[in-house]
Amino acid sequence: QVQLVESGGGLVQAGGSLRLSCAASGRTFSSYAMGWFRQAPGKEREFVAAISWSGGRTYYADSVKGRFTISRDNAKNTVYLQMNSLKPEDTAVYYCAANRGSISVLPTYQYWGQGTQVIVSS
Repeated sequence: QVQLVESGGGLVQAGGSLRLSCAASGRTFSSYAMGWFRQAPGKEREFVAAISWSGGRTYYADSVKGRFTISRDNAKNTVYLQMNSLKPEDTAVYYCAANRGSISVLPTYQYWGQGTQVIVSS
């Protein structure tokens, strides 16, 4: 069982930055691939970024490539999403998720956090 708690969301102006954190419970965090997804009002949940258990591989959605960076610290059981050059279309609830096994861009992860709201004003 893995419990995930996101933090770091908030209100930011376009062009600004935020860093989201996702703290995980459990002693097997380092064996999970981790992902960030987001869901805007009236839209389906979409993939943002993912990182392998070792941190050696990362994937990004085209819409955030070059602006967002996913990283993890297995010693702290935490995964991060650094978001730069934010745009109003990045406004959404951001969720972190844990996947036992390989990295994935699909929302089929086993464990999910409650989400943290990000609002980007124009």
